[in-house]
Amino acid sequence: MAERRDVWHLPVMRDEVVRLLAPRAGAMIVDGTVGLGGHAEAILDAAPEVSVVGIDLDPEALALATERLARFGERVRLVHGNYRDVAAYLEDLGTGPVDGFLVDLGLSSLQLDRPSRGFSFRDDGPLDMRMDPTAGPDAAQLVNTATQSELQTILSRYGEERFAGRIARAIVRARANATISTTSDLAAIVRDAIPRKFHPRSIDAATRTFQALRIAVNRELENLEAGLEAGFGALRPGGVLAAISFHSLEDRIVKGFLRHKALSCTCPPDFPVCVCDKRVEVEILTKRPIVPRDEEVEGNPRARSAKLRAGRKLAVP
Repeated sequence: MAERRDVWHLPVMRDEVVRLLAPRAGAMIVDGTVGLGGHAEAILDAAPEVSVVGIDLDPEALALATERLARFGERVRLVHGNYRDVAAYLEDLGTGPVDGFLVDLGLSSLQLDRPSRGFSFRDDGPLDMRMDPTAGPDAAQLVNTATQSELQTILSRYGEERFAGRIARAIVRARANATISTTSDLAAIVRDAIPRKFHPRSIDAATRTFQALRIAVNRELENLEAGLEAGFGALRPGGVLAAISFHSLEDRIVKGFLRHKALSCTCPPDFPVCVCDKRVEVEILTKRPIVPRDEEVEGNPRARSAKLRAGRKLAVP
């Protein structure tokens, strides 16, 4: 039990999430990335008879969340799956519109701190990176089979890596001699491909490449776009959608989604009258993203890049 509790860290911006979702007695909240259950636990503790539907791709995380949230009994229902399919899960559970929808897009300590999961290059491990290790191709398959052009596009688009071309060429050269199968192997290739004088000071030179491959393997941005729409659709009027992002690509999608929902018209500016029939669908609750307090970052450095945005669904006539 002690080993398991070691991974039960405080979730990022726990109090801020609860304040925005404002769960009242009897409310139902969907935690689309329940992970180790930290946010769900805080939501369930916030008011009596609140219930949570928790969704996650990671079966190991779900097992730990089940243990952590056991004291809440039938107020918690956990689902192994992708939050983009929330509508189907709610239908299967026989429940209607919900009062809140949350996604925390960061990796859990369970994923980052276990070399066997392949998300980190801090310790050597298999090149996996799958959030659901039971399904789909892993990062090793991607790295060893994608074309140089495909790798360059992935690294540039998802990692915003300025040396994407050099790294892609280096990967293709290296795999011609031997399969790239471990995190250490890949990290060394990336570091060698980037000129030493351009190695960033604040992060490891391989960080952006690992981020890009992880996003590609798990189709994270596609899932986010579809998941925000699905989660918003599952809300009742007055319900709140909240999302915690950890890099600019995610935050850009969340920000754009809320801004679009808040528009009253999407017609070109030179149109004399509105013909789009767009309605304002959301009240944005975070004019600027909420970021962790200094004391939280001191206790959890991984929280430093987190941004929290939220909006309240409006009744549309």
